[in-house]
Amino acid sequence: MSRVTTLLQKGKKALQDLELLKVLQSEIRHELSNDLYKNETGSLGDFVIDWNSPHSKDVVMRKRCESGEEIAISALLGEETFVEDNLYPKEANMKVCIKKNGLSSVLQFDCKVLDGQNKIDFHIENAYYLKSPTDLGSSVYKGPDFSELDPALQQELKQYLISRGISGSLTTFLLHQIHHKEQDQYIKWLQKLEAMVASN
Repeated sequence: MSRVTTLLQKGKKALQDLELLKVLQSEIRHELSNDLYKNETGSLGDFVIDWNSPHSKDVVMRKRCESGEEIAISALLGEETFVEDNLYPKEANMKVCIKKNGLSSVLQFDCKVLDGQNKIDFHIENAYYLKSPTDLGSSVYKGPDFSELDPALQQELKQYLISRGISGSLTTFLLHQIHHKEQDQYIKWLQKLEAMVASN
């Protein structure tokens, strides 16, 4: 009797594994056929991709200006949001750091890249003055809340970034790049699960 029970349990487990395998394969096919970010748009401009490991969520880009000024951008997907009835990450968190030639201080801008109605744009959430890149203690005064700044100053700080190449074209490229990266990572994760379930 126990041999029959063991065989029935193994058969039940095999059927469950087969169902899971079918769902995994269906999800992989769906993701491969619905690559919204295969045809990237936008442009890097003068920036170069400095870091884009397939094992991390972020992307880092850099640019050195003729004046010696250095600009570094790091970005990763932000929170998921609802668009119509679908849960979909439509924004990115972007940090822009600007270092002037010969100075140790850094201007750091925390931004959100938003995919609006047919237009990708960014807005600044915080602007910090850091005496040095290593001076990041929580007790160090970095500046006021960005939303409390005079609107004209907020607009001029955004123009300051735009004049350094943080344009709609760059943010479009960036958002598409990290969405595509996340989708690739998800597909690879599904394929690893599929291989593990199929090995039984």
